Amino acid sequence: MRSAWRWVKDHYESGLYLLVVLLLLLAIFKPQVPLKQQVHNYLLLVDVSQSMNAEDMRLNGKQVSRMAYTRHLMRKLVENSPCGTYFSLGVFAAEDVALIFTPLETCANYDVIVDTIEHLEWRMSWRGNSRISFGVKGAAKVFDSLNAPARLLFFTDGDEAPKVNAINKLRLDDVQIGENIVFVGIGGNEDVAIPRYNSSNKWVGYWSSDAKENSAGAVGITYNDTSRDDPDPVVASADFDRYLSKLESDYLKELAEEIHGQYILGEDRPEFYSFVQKQKPVASFVTAYSLRWVYLLLALALIIASYWPYIRQWRQARRG
Repeated sequence: MRSAWRWVKDHYESGLYLLVVLLLLLAIFKPQVPLKQQVHNYLLLVDVSQSMNAEDMRLNGKQVSRMAYTRHLMRKLVENSPCGTYFSLGVFAAEDVALIFTPLETCANYDVIVDTIEHLEWRMSWRGNSRISFGVKGAAKVFDSLNAPARLLFFTDGDEAPKVNAINKLRLDDVQIGENIVFVGIGGNEDVAIPRYNSSNKWVGYWSSDAKENSAGAVGITYNDTSRDDPDPVVASADFDRYLSKLESDYLKELAEEIHGQYILGEDRPEFYSFVQKQKPVASFVTAYSLRWVYLLLALALIIASYWPYIRQWRQARRG
């Protein structure tokens, strides 16, 4: 036993350095282990109706559309999210939700996620009218296809066509995912005209006010018939004839309260991104958990420990 202890003392430094090399090799070749853990899983849902083309937002000192501002907010969310965060992306139009991609991990799929966000636009809409309450119902169905709970961030101005009334209002008391939904309000508080584009995405004027009148039914023919955008759609003939839109924050707050969800104003400010990051993780995924920092920290501790005999001798010499 005494000889074994003497051998350990004689080879103390060599043993520590061997362990350091082993830990460094593990940090290089085995830096991760699979581990089931709670993760942030966001479904970014974007309203692609044409009211999102209204230009009442400011970004970097320039006037931009609600859609451009939404793309900026979503891109910043992805950029500010740590590795291990998951994102899905979907679009809302008419009464339905379409899922573009299912959960993707941020760091491994950053370019794909950001590039898809950059290509979001109004021409992705398959129909022009906008019934947000129906969209909530559609989102509930999409949740089933994700195979994991998600925090839904619904970016919208809340401007519906046709407008909600006592006849066409949809009850949402049976929505089961309400606590996972956050309405993100996009737009200004003042009425502005909605630009109208043809099918080539060329600006041709502004939507006329008769669109508002003709969209009172369930279909909203004039406002929503995108087939008329080619080649020469009807536009407002004068300023007073323009169809006006603004952020319907009160309506979105009402919807959020009805389904026990949340509402927040979408702003390019630290408070907005902090609010999103502080949302409670709702999914459990088996993810690759990095142990590199553990290996490196242990290696550093062992290197320091290799100097312990010299430190001990130095302290004894000072006492002597």
